[in-house]
Amino acid sequence: MLKGWPAILTLGWILLALSVGAVGVALFSLTTGDGLAPLFAEDAAITAGIGGTCILSTMGRTFELHFRDATFLTVLAWFAVPCFIALPYLADPLDLSPVDAYFEAASGLTTTGATVLSGLDKLPHSLLLWRSFSQWIGGMGIIGFAIVILPFLKIGGMQLFRLEFSDRSDKRMPRARSIAMAVAEIYVGLTVLCFLVYNLLGMSAFDALNHALTTLPTGGFSTHDASFGYFKSPALRWAAVVFMLLAAMPFLAYLRFMQRGSLRERMDPQVEAFLLTIAAMVVLFSAWLVTSRAFNVGDALTESAFNIVSVVTTTGFASQDYLTWGTFAAVWFFALTFVGGCTGSTAGGLKIFRFQMASRVVARHVGSSIHPHAVVPLRYGGRLVSDEQVGSVAVFVFLYLASIVAISIALSILGLDPRTALSAAATAVSNVGPGIGDVIGPAGNFSSLPDAAKIILSIAMVMGRLEILSVLLLLFPSFYR
Repeated sequence: MLKGWPAILTLGWILLALSVGAVGVALFSLTTGDGLAPLFAEDAAITAGIGGTCILSTMGRTFELHFRDATFLTVLAWFAVPCFIALPYLADPLDLSPVDAYFEAASGLTTTGATVLSGLDKLPHSLLLWRSFSQWIGGMGIIGFAIVILPFLKIGGMQLFRLEFSDRSDKRMPRARSIAMAVAEIYVGLTVLCFLVYNLLGMSAFDALNHALTTLPTGGFSTHDASFGYFKSPALRWAAVVFMLLAAMPFLAYLRFMQRGSLRERMDPQVEAFLLTIAAMVVLFSAWLVTSRAFNVGDALTESAFNIVSVVTTTGFASQDYLTWGTFAAVWFFALTFVGGCTGSTAGGLKIFRFQMASRVVARHVGSSIHPHAVVPLRYGGRLVSDEQVGSVAVFVFLYLASIVAISIALSILGLDPRTALSAAATAVSNVGPGIGDVIGPAGNFSSLPDAAKIILSIAMVMGRLEILSVLLLLFPSFYR
């Protein structure tokens, strides 16, 4: 039976950690003199007070978090924490409505990058840092959730990435936590390296910090309305391409790569497919830009690589409004919305391994049609794939596409045009950020959408980030028994 108090206790500690971040931003505000230090101090006090209350209300109980409790905690946290991230957005100078503030906070925590804000270049630096920080901690949570919890929930074929444990009991949690801590160190290290590279290539220290905090979680929040288009340096674009790719690769693969063994044994099968797919897309689209849009080869490679990697990794940075390149570009980038990065990374989308699994299933089906009596085992990364795992992938893909269709219909009922409704649903569930069209495209934002649409999209962003089924599990009474 599910016990709610472990989730309340853990949520309390999460809120205390978030309050420490708010204190850090308050101190930053003092150094910049933008006058928002009291606002973030108040936010820290409220967050710490509620977090402390959660902890005190569970005192005297032995702490042991099982995976069912962890699932409940994760969904609870991803819907509750944006409420506290949103607090500074409710006050001056933003004065956002509660719906807009929650949307911005949910977009940050889920690393979606959709925004209702404009005039970013003139906003106080402490607010911009708070937005970036919300994406960075979201990215950390995503990695932990993907590594520790998802494989044991049998969601979308994630069993293939289950960690190796000495037994099958709940004693596996400490082992999982130790690996998650090691991955967190890699995450922090890559963030620091990204900051240094951005700064070295010409970004100011503040811009470099913010963009590093939003590149590694593949989030896409920027300090400028023009996003990465504000920076005219091709070197910066290529640096961003490298770090977006690094962030979209499985973080467990970094640990495996540092272990002894041959290169083939240490290489995750997703990584090769992911990089080859990106390379093919960039070459094809660059050729189209050269032949159809009169780009020179250098600019075509830079712009196509940056924007394709940004969308595929679900980062959502934009160097320019690629929708002005024509209908083919709009359809191309809409299709890329569904691809995603590798599992165990901060990227969203369907994930490369599910496309690999689908191609293997199709190939086996074609082979069995030609040779009906042949027995062809399905393998992934040297492992046999069970029918249960294949079914899990199929269920996830169905729910993923069904969610987009249902959300699109709901948005169209609210008056959104078909292109905006469909792309908004797809970009929210995939956690990409910019959509397609004049309203929510790379040059627009989500501020003009009705409040009901923003509420639906906020829920969709969290569902997409938590792989949909983990949220749906909470709707079944049997989950609590």
